[in-house]
Formats: sequence, C-alpha cells, structure tokens
Amino acid sequence: MKSTLTTHTGFRFEVRRARPDDEPLVAEFFTHVTAEDLRFRFLGAVKQVSHERLVAMTRSDDPHVHNFLAFSTDGMLIAVATLASDPADRRGEVAVCIRQDRKHLGVGWEFLGYIARYAEEHGIETIESIESRENRAAIELERDMGFTVTTDPDDATLVLVQRKLGAKLPG
Repeated sequence: MKSTLTTHTGFRFEVRRARPDDEPLVAEFFTHVTAEDLRFRFLGAVKQVSHERLVAMTRSDDPHVHNFLAFSTDGMLIAVATLASDPADRRGEVAVCIRQDRKHLGVGWEFLGYIARYAEEHGIETIESIESRENRAAIELERDMGFTVTTDPDDATLVLVQRKLGAKLPG
C-alpha cells in the first residue's frame, strides 16, 4: 500500500514498504547520500553500505522490523527509513536517511511523521532514535516534533531522542 505525502514546501512523495527486489535501488540510493549522512545513519564510518545491511533494509522476516521507501513523483528513491520495535512492540527505534539533493524540502518531517503514525497504529508507545550529537539538523527536527533529547549515558558523542506516541504531532 502506498501513501502520498505533501511537505510544507508543496513537495509530494509516495511512501511504501520495502520489498526484496528493491535491494539494487536502495544500493543506488546510498550513492547519493553524503559521507556525513552515512556516518549519522550507521553511527560509524561507512564508505559503502554492505550487502547485509541492504538485505536488512529490504527484507524482513521479523514482524518487529518495518522498512519504508520514499519516492518522488517521478519514481526516484529519495529516502529510506527503518522502524524496529522491541519484542513487546512497545518501543520502536527509527532511522531515516534522505538523498542529498532532496534535503530541505520537508521530506524528513513528513516521513518521520508518517512513521510515527504507523508506529502508533501498530500499538508502539514510544519511538526513539540514537543520534550523533553532531547531527544538529536531525536533532532540531526531532525536537520540533516533540521528541525529548538526552545524552547517551554510555557515549557522550551520542544523544537519545524519544517521543511518546498518542500526542498530536506539532504543526
């Protein structure tokens, strides 16, 4: 099932679940992501996304892992996201990555909002993300969306952003 979203800038895109045959498309997508964004997405130095990671982002036999792809209206893959919940489906960790040339259009806000609504519909109570402290743009967006930001107790270079679901999204 596809959903069409429109950002505050008027940019329209479609979101659907990832499928195994999307792996080459997702691999190609990551060639259009900055090295810094790769580091932020995978929380470490990554020159190329491994086959194993691509498989994890396009196939899921695990009912607690949900992978999403966002496409511009011309069919270009512009963003990828994963929502992975705990075994009780109470807390979900989200990770989003946006193609470099499609940033600043509102895609991150709408895509994260879509994932939050999806999580809530599936009974997840809290969504969270682990961010590099340097990823100021993502942290600010999440803060604007009602996430709380706390320092990771085990690593001062990371922050944990969390949002209880059930409350209306800002904006």
